[in-house]
Amino acid sequence: MSHYLDHAATSPLRPEAREAWLEASGIVGNASSTHGAGQDARRLLEESRERVAAVLGCEPIEVVFTSGGTESINFALRGLWIERADGTDAVVMPDAEHHATMDTVASLVRDGAVLRAVPVTPQARVPVDVFAAALPGAALATALVANNEVGTVNDAAGLARSAADAGVPLHLDAVSALGHVGISFAALRGDAAPGIGLVAMSIAGHKIGAPVGIGAVVVARSARIAALLHGGAQQRSLRAGTQDVPGAAALAVAMELAETEREGEEERLGALRDRLVDGIRVRVPGAQLLGDPVERLGGNAHLLFPGAVGESMLFLLDMAGIAASTGSACQAGVAEPSHVVMAMGHDERAARSVLRFSLGRTSTDADVDAVLAVIADAARRASTGA
Repeated sequence: MSHYLDHAATSPLRPEAREAWLEASGIVGNASSTHGAGQDARRLLEESRERVAAVLGCEPIEVVFTSGGTESINFALRGLWIERADGTDAVVMPDAEHHATMDTVASLVRDGAVLRAVPVTPQARVPVDVFAAALPGAALATALVANNEVGTVNDAAGLARSAADAGVPLHLDAVSALGHVGISFAALRGDAAPGIGLVAMSIAGHKIGAPVGIGAVVVARSARIAALLHGGAQQRSLRAGTQDVPGAAALAVAMELAETEREGEEERLGALRDRLVDGIRVRVPGAQLLGDPVERLGGNAHLLFPGAVGESMLFLLDMAGIAASTGSACQAGVAEPSHVVMAMGHDERAARSVLRFSLGRTSTDADVDAVLAVIADAARRASTGA
């Protein structure tokens, strides 16, 4: 029997989202066509956009469908950079961001941007005061709503207010937070002046049970942001190309279900996670929970196993039918230390000694029991090479 504890990488497809995708796939017509078939597709596409907007607390016109979180982040950051005010070149980014953000900002640096790095706390939280101090005169800023590796939830409202006060456009990466943290784009924007404060926010569908390959970025009406794809006037001319109607329909269904379940699921997953963490600490006394112990995603258990090799533990768990991870799935197959753990103040050896167990809607007590049955042996063998 397999036990899947890697929901933070991707969550199993929801049956309801699958059905929505299949039903929408039966509609023949390009949503940009003017004939009846095309307008049927357009109608479903815009209904889906409205449903997504309702969950995210924004206007439907502000929802731009993408292929997922990585494209959304690239579009938001590079689009804001292209349209930056004359004479501004600084990009504000905390040290523990997702690689989709880090690599995009690195590309901007190659294009002339100047990085203003913001150190995070030992719990991987972005300190609002330190973030605010880095903002004056910046071209743009970006931050996670919740850390994708250790699960710490940031003060998104405080980050957004500081960007508005500094007159800087802000992008928030809500990929890991979606379905776990209540999000309202309008509330986070508040009464910010046009074009500053929170102007863009990224999400991905496969984190909440929608198909892989569909996501969105919320772009404020007032944002100055350049398109990266050209060739049509779709989606406010911000992203050209034939739109994925089935993907949009499935995303809308998955988001509505995730939001309806959110509070109850976070409580259930938090209890499962606590049992998992407590059980691991009993069996491996040196194991340490990383990230904020309270203000964290309900299903996230990110642990440091001093002296053990995370990749070896991952292999041993996989052999026992347990799926976990050592960090971001975007770095899968690359044996490198976690930059998040190092940003929290740990050394490289410690950053190679971590595992992330992430639970989701299909997780049960049996999954926790399976980990607890083998974790001590895995830690011992990964430490000694036995």
